Amino acid sequence: MTGPAAAPLTGLRVIDLATLFAGPLCATVLGDYGADVIKVEHPGRPDPSRGHGPTKDGIGLWWKLLGRNKRTMTLDLSGPGGRELLLRLAADTDVIIENFRPGTLERWGLGWEELHAVNPRLVLARVTGFGQFGPYAHRPGFGTLAEAMSGFAAITGEPDGPPTLPPFGLADSIAAIATAFAVMTALAGRERTGEGQVVDLAIIEPILTVLGPQPLWYDQLGYVQPRTGNRSRNNAPRNTYRTSDGQWVAVSTSAQSVAERVMRLVGRAELIDEPWFGSGTTRADHCEELDEAVGNWIARHTRDDAVSAFEKAEAAIAPVHDIRDVMEDPQYRALDSITEVDDPELGPLRMQNVLFRLSGTPGAIRWAGRPHGADTEEILTGLGLTGPEISALRAERVL
Repeated sequence: MTGPAAAPLTGLRVIDLATLFAGPLCATVLGDYGADVIKVEHPGRPDPSRGHGPTKDGIGLWWKLLGRNKRTMTLDLSGPGGRELLLRLAADTDVIIENFRPGTLERWGLGWEELHAVNPRLVLARVTGFGQFGPYAHRPGFGTLAEAMSGFAAITGEPDGPPTLPPFGLADSIAAIATAFAVMTALAGRERTGEGQVVDLAIIEPILTVLGPQPLWYDQLGYVQPRTGNRSRNNAPRNTYRTSDGQWVAVSTSAQSVAERVMRLVGRAELIDEPWFGSGTTRADHCEELDEAVGNWIARHTRDDAVSAFEKAEAAIAPVHDIRDVMEDPQYRALDSITEVDDPELGPLRMQNVLFRLSGTPGAIRWAGRPHGADTEEILTGLGLTGPEISALRAERVL
């Protein structure tokens, strides 16, 4: 018998210089599939994600997720000692991910020219709010600003309410996955050319992409998508509806056949024969009537009964879960979407599993986020430094 297959990115080395949150999450995704990720943090200023959100026994829980599958080391990049060590690391590294303001690495003597000189095959992923050039390039950039600038907030919320921001790192997370794809694209290009390159990713751009054809609509029709709450201008019925036991369900009818099944299920089959029922856009013009039909039926049924009836009718419905429901949902359990990880600091932890399943070379969570600088000596010893040399660097506050 053969042993388990190596993860697909085994042998790939990644240095994560980034903080909060897009760059580090990109590195996490690469680490989940076998990359050797070295998280570099300032000796006196750890990644702020270690202190974001709730903690247990003084240990940040968000970091346990964001820092998983990463070895951690400390290094002050702003001085000559840190610069020299990073260049030595870069010489044997495939990918560096950073999110400093444009020009910061260059000021430290660690810009693309210096990095490329020590390792022509290196890929440098630069993840910033606004990109490396343009009038906003030097502004501090966070996901919230991208959610506002992209048009996302403008179309989110009730029609008579304010623009609405998501209560989590949406733009950062989208940018992280886009950066992981960009890095793998650059590595694929390296296979043909033998040369690395710079990835310039602005957090304001991937979220704009996932918002769909709004630029095209405006360019060709002058159409500006309004806020519609949970409704859609592209199909109806599409909304959340309250059940008889005080729970909520979401219904979607993007497909014409599903819309027809829903109307038959709720006892309003006559609506199918209306001239306007034949397309999602024209159905959306009659959303009030359709919402009333679906909402009245759902209001007479418990959540479980409504979901069961929709499932039998092959109509699209889902319960509106909070995190308690997610942790117990049988489909998530079957997929192992929330998996358990043993952690030496906190014991068993449950967190999101790797992003997707591969049949031949699957990814895995090897460990949760490690303490600040936990692997510094191991990494530097691998570079050939001796114990006294490492102690001297600590005394100089390089580490």
